[in-house]
Amino acid sequence: MGLLSLGTPLPWEQAKGLAHEVRQHGIEQFLHIWRSTKDRQKDRLLWGDEIEYMLISLDHENRRARLSQRGHELLTTLQVEENESQKLANQTGAKPNLEALWRPEFGRYMIEGTPGHPYNSTVSELASVEANMKRRREIVSSLMKDNEVILSVGSYPQLGSGDFLEPPHKANGAFSQSLFLPDEVINPHPRFRTLAANIRQRRESKVRINMPVFHDLNTPQPFVDPTIPYDRNLFAGDKEAKEGAALPDHIYMDAMGFGMGCCCLQITLQAPNVDQARRLYDQLATVGAVMMSLSASSPIFRGYLADVDCRWNVIAAAVDDRTPEERGERPLAKDRFVINKSRYGTIDTFLGAEDGLFKPEYNDLPLVYDHDIYKYLLDNDIDELLAKHIAHLFIRDPLVIFEELLDQDDAISADHFENIQSTNWQNVRFKLPPPNSPIGWRVEFRPLEVQLTDFENAAFSVFTVLLARALLAFPDINLYIPVTKMDINMERAHHRDAVLDERFFFHRSCPADNQNYLAELTANEIINGCAEFVGLVPIVQMYLDSISVAHTVRRRIDNYILFIRGRANGTIMTAAAWMRNFVRNHPAYKFDSAVSSEINYDLAVALDNIASGRLPAPELLGAGNTA
Repeated sequence: MGLLSLGTPLPWEQAKGLAHEVRQHGIEQFLHIWRSTKDRQKDRLLWGDEIEYMLISLDHENRRARLSQRGHELLTTLQVEENESQKLANQTGAKPNLEALWRPEFGRYMIEGTPGHPYNSTVSELASVEANMKRRREIVSSLMKDNEVILSVGSYPQLGSGDFLEPPHKANGAFSQSLFLPDEVINPHPRFRTLAANIRQRRESKVRINMPVFHDLNTPQPFVDPTIPYDRNLFAGDKEAKEGAALPDHIYMDAMGFGMGCCCLQITLQAPNVDQARRLYDQLATVGAVMMSLSASSPIFRGYLADVDCRWNVIAAAVDDRTPEERGERPLAKDRFVINKSRYGTIDTFLGAEDGLFKPEYNDLPLVYDHDIYKYLLDNDIDELLAKHIAHLFIRDPLVIFEELLDQDDAISADHFENIQSTNWQNVRFKLPPPNSPIGWRVEFRPLEVQLTDFENAAFSVFTVLLARALLAFPDINLYIPVTKMDINMERAHHRDAVLDERFFFHRSCPADNQNYLAELTANEIINGCAEFVGLVPIVQMYLDSISVAHTVRRRIDNYILFIRGRANGTIMTAAAWMRNFVRNHPAYKFDSAVSSEINYDLAVALDNIASGRLPAPELLGAGNTA
């Protein structure tokens, strides 16, 4: 979720007057970090994953599945061991030895788990990833009630629909002011409610999220959602749905919680130095869309089947804090820029690296950036591409400012920089070394949808890590495409069954000339290879063949790769396709796009049975694979 600080969050009316000050200090903090760490070399290829879970309460008697607000309660218990270990480490200097770390997420029903320490740079450690993921699930499960389960799915099908929360609450909260979501779904950490309120206040309206509905045989045409309380008059924004915010033929959502209440799988990779981090940032950004299509797991929103498979655009709209002027709906008067997209989206500019592969035409999007910050960074010896990247991030306002953290020593703190950086949620994130830390330059890979089972999450994590290492080992591999084509790819990746039906812009392996390097390829062609492109799987296999790998480790890795191959060629279903098929084959489904509480209950039970290994699902996991 980004930077989590403790303190007193300022309401928007106070925070907006401090935005310039935070940006100024953030830039100074960036420069201090840059000067002290730009020459770091030979950092180990450490990495880690983040998996987000939902806690669900099953009411077997009434056949209901509800999100449980006990997620926050469990999180508090889970963090006791970590806090005690950290206290002991501070006293003795000993390094904490923990199996897992636990962090809050936006939803009170959510828990984020990571390995207790980064995985090391050896290939053999990749064989331990799945076991660690299983152990995390076991640790959470040991604290649950008999009727509770944890699921790792992209979106909860009935979030904001009917009887979806335990204990129940009415949707009348002052922070979100949602027609559907009570504020009680929000984690009680002071950052989260303030974030929801400040986004709404900054944009001068509630967020507007519209996902196209899946038109089934009996879905009304046009589809106008009968569950929207159009006539509610509790808050000023209640009228927005009736005045056009809720689009016909779409599933309408109106609060940050619909986006940040989704779950994901993220992977952070440390690079040997800043240049290698820049290469990883650029090259991994271009594969984000196709990887997202392979991992698709979000086909249902607010109780309706959607005509999309992924959650990315839901989150982008859920945190879109742009004002009417920034959205281009009014002439600029109070604001500084017209901004073309939400602060959650694909990157807008490449960083370039010393591999010599970057060309200016790849940065073909007219970049909006703070020209004063850009000039100041150039004057302080930051190169043009990195200066534009930072100046682009800093067109945004800080969304949450803690009163206690305003006064900082910019030489030893990064809080103001991270305040801006951590709320630019892009498909990859270029992460600076923290001040006075052994942690190096890192890249966070963010587009993956979380998978139902530990096997799948391990497969996607291991494949991503191996692809990153192959990109570092083979510096002549060039995956650059224009930024505008990357945006198109991401839109296509959302579509229903995109992994099978869509084509994505990609860089040919051996283009005939510099003007003919782009091809439109299927996910199967990009992953498994074709005449136009060698394939990401063959690149990973070429890397594995170039190093020494124990037979048992290689066998496990090869099984993960076989799974990735199957997802790409269609022999293994995505979770999104599996869930849509489950709903459409349920005896209570009326082919009207509506996912009832009964269907939702049976779906939750089935997903838990698969995740726990009680229900074989070779169509989802591949033959012979279990959770």
